[in-house]
Amino acid sequence: MQQQLKHTSKFLSLVLRHKPEEICLVLNEQGWANVAELITKVNAKGIQLDAATLNTIVDINDKKRFAFNEDKTMIRASQGHSIALDLALQPVAPPQILYHGTTEKFIASILKNGLLKQQRQHVHLSANTDTASAVGSRHGKPLILVVQALRMHQSGFAFYVSANNVWLTDEVPAVYLQLL
Repeated sequence: MQQQLKHTSKFLSLVLRHKPEEICLVLNEQGWANVAELITKVNAKGIQLDAATLNTIVDINDKKRFAFNEDKTMIRASQGHSIALDLALQPVAPPQILYHGTTEKFIASILKNGLLKQQRQHVHLSANTDTASAVGSRHGKPLILVVQALRMHQSGFAFYVSANNVWLTDEVPAVYLQLL
């Protein structure tokens, strides 16, 4: 059962963050999808999904990747999109320090060029080292970068917080980074 939930959750991440066309799903400009339509189209793809299972996936996802609207008729990925959307996030002042997890493979480039959003809409940062370490460990031995977030903000960089408490910004120039 747990393996099936994980598989379905990964498929929902693909559809709601990167490729809604995989199931002919149309997201609105803020990334919301109709729940009933999503369930129907996921089932048509051969993956069993019902409202109870979708609720479970949203509730137990350790990274809180998905969010419902208030009446649970719409769902979206909280962040991490590679498709152009307006998540309607409001700029907020960040804490003094944020963190970014990476691996040795990328560190030289990051320390030279800074953190770039690549194919995503934002650079993802975390408020604690545990989360940054978990992110970095997905691709090998984790390294943690300290981001001088408040200094960046005071220099005109915008920061946002996603529904699942991931800090987002467009880029982090190397001058605001140091290895922990």
